[in-house]
Amino acid sequence: MISDKISEWFYQYNKDIYHFLLYYVGSGDIDDLVQEVFMRAIKGFDTYQSKSSVKTWLLSIARNVGIDEIRKRKRTKLKNVFSYTGYETKDGNTPENLLQLNENNRVLYQVIHSLKSNYRDVIILRAIKELSVSETADILQWNENKVRITYHRALKTLREKKGAIQDERE
Repeated sequence: MISDKISEWFYQYNKDIYHFLLYYVGSGDIDDLVQEVFMRAIKGFDTYQSKSSVKTWLLSIARNVGIDEIRKRKRTKLKNVFSYTGYETKDGNTPENLLQLNENNRVLYQVIHSLKSNYRDVIILRAIKELSVSETADILQWNENKVRITYHRALKTLREKKGAIQDERE
């Protein structure tokens, strides 16, 4: 039964997907996004190919959900700018959400979100979620060599930006 299989996957992978989405989109109602991932998994169950792992397939769906959420937030932000209503900080977070993040995570979050999207994707998948090169390649639909090169460049950029932010604070 499809619902039994998805329920099993939910209990097995929901924390991985939650953390991925938290890093990918930042703060917000991540629980709703996790639910959306599994709703899409139910709808797309027939398209699941067993050649890739379940976790890889679900993280691919989570990435697409994250992209949709970021687009939605940009549209909302633009709408607020044009209507001159709503309060958001420069990076789209409310002050309450920023206070919840401890200092190190906030700096890391800030640096990750300042990276270009390819770098952000590969950092989250390889460094934070600790996926293999081949799993990352499957999720991003890249070849493995591109994953390795982009990851190397992303780490270099991440270190430079993190160092610059820490230098500003001293």
